[in-house]
Amino acid sequence: MKKILVSFAALCCVLTMRAEAPAADVMNPLITSMPSLSIAPDARAAGLGDIGVATEADFNSQYWNPAKYAYMYSKGGITANYTPWLRKLVGDIDLAYLAGFYNFGDLGGGIGASFTYFSMGDVTLTGDGGSTLGTVRPNEWALDLSYFRKLHEYVSMSVAVRFLYSDLNNGQNVSMSGGSELHPAWTMAADIALYYRQPIELPMGESHFSLGFSLKNLGGKMTYDSITSNFIPASMNIGVGYELPLNKYNFLTFNVEANKMLVPSRYSKFADQSDGRYSQQAYSDLTSPKGWFQSFADAPGGAREEFQEVRWGAGIEYSYDKKFFARVGYSYENYYKGNRNYVTFGAGFHLSIVSLDVAYCVGLAPSNPLDQTMRFTLGFDLYGIKDLVNNKK
Repeated sequence: MKKILVSFAALCCVLTMRAEAPAADVMNPLITSMPSLSIAPDARAAGLGDIGVATEADFNSQYWNPAKYAYMYSKGGITANYTPWLRKLVGDIDLAYLAGFYNFGDLGGGIGASFTYFSMGDVTLTGDGGSTLGTVRPNEWALDLSYFRKLHEYVSMSVAVRFLYSDLNNGQNVSMSGGSELHPAWTMAADIALYYRQPIELPMGESHFSLGFSLKNLGGKMTYDSITSNFIPASMNIGVGYELPLNKYNFLTFNVEANKMLVPSRYSKFADQSDGRYSQQAYSDLTSPKGWFQSFADAPGGAREEFQEVRWGAGIEYSYDKKFFARVGYSYENYYKGNRNYVTFGAGFHLSIVSLDVAYCVGLAPSNPLDQTMRFTLGFDLYGIKDLVNNKK
């Protein structure tokens, strides 16, 4: 069981690490179950360096911060996203994401929902001694529902509940060493988010200052064998943004965001083994709430290493008449926590009915498997379609 968990988690979280590290530090990445939950699903956020908690509201706000939906220009919309993942390594890993929302109005708030499906391609299962147990197609999916509403003219809040399901053996309940059996894992999680957006009058037009905060994936742990358990990728996200009008039609938006995983370190100040690492049993015995709070002060390197666990993103978006968009972004992760460092580029074309966005990633770390990753987003404004139909009548 451990071999399978480590292989999938490492594929999505740690593949960009180099083989050797200076003696002064050690590789201590935060490994979780369902790492696919940490993949930015939409092209707009991907083009801005994988950020979105404080950006302007869009159809994919359900993933980043559903509270942003309260400031959408439309009362309802749906979107479809597709990402061919890690194409430099394999050719059959894909991420699909569907989202939608409906706003009842300022007094009643609104609801949002999304469905995430992550296919890991064909994988050959092996047992003790290297024996082949069969070929499977592992997959993970998540289904969530949110409620959002304005608390003030400039402030909105949202809560979301999420069902998570991970099937690493594709329904084949294989007996593992020690008498355990590999089976699908599931759990429940919740999000809490806040969004602040204030207009500021300038001589060239109205600008906007925004703040975003979210606690994501606060939920139970997942177990594939009923013996060991692993944390899901809970995180705290804080972002700030500023939209600057250059004139009536041209706008520049600047965004910066920080992401802190609320997952305890395997190498920890509180570890039960002499080498400073948790045994699998001791790590499994940690409860989710204890792990969230412990994650702020458990790194063996102290405050310096805790700061290394913060992942940063920054992006700039240019728009013309809110219809044509060009984006550039940068995502930084510390060398010892995964080394996923890359520059992103994106473009978008938005009409009253449909929007299309694309993004492209250029890896900066040597042999980065995220290099050349592309994302595609297609969105539909349901009320724009409704208005078009009514006008034709």
